[in-house]
Amino acid sequence: MRAAPLLRAGDTPESRRIGPVTATDIVRFAGAGGDFNPLHHDPAAAQAAGFPGVIAMGQYTAGLLAALLSDWVGIENLREFEVRFMSPVFAGDVIEVTAEVTAVERDFAQLSLAARAGDRVVVTATAEVASR
Repeated sequence: MRAAPLLRAGDTPESRRIGPVTATDIVRFAGAGGDFNPLHHDPAAAQAAGFPGVIAMGQYTAGLLAALLSDWVGIENLREFEVRFMSPVFAGDVIEVTAEVTAVERDFAQLSLAARAGDRVVVTATAEVASR
């Protein structure tokens, strides 16, 4: 078991860039999660809904944030993780995920996370993790 990290307000892990996201990435995630909504694999259905093409599941991008967080602090130190979906992710987008410690109180730290596609924020998240 990994010990709780020593975190201070303002600490950040190295950001990650993922992509460009491909239609194959989206379909593979659909298969893994069982989400076969046509918006995620059928370009005609996505266009009929007003999108320029297929969109990734919000959980795909939330998973990218969760991976950054768990690799940084250790999954066993995660206490809370809450996401908010802001904008769709399209095939071709390059996603940048970032995190920052916003506060530390006693034995836990509050973090703010974000995923961006260019200048669009696509997912935001907050997390609470154990800290020493």
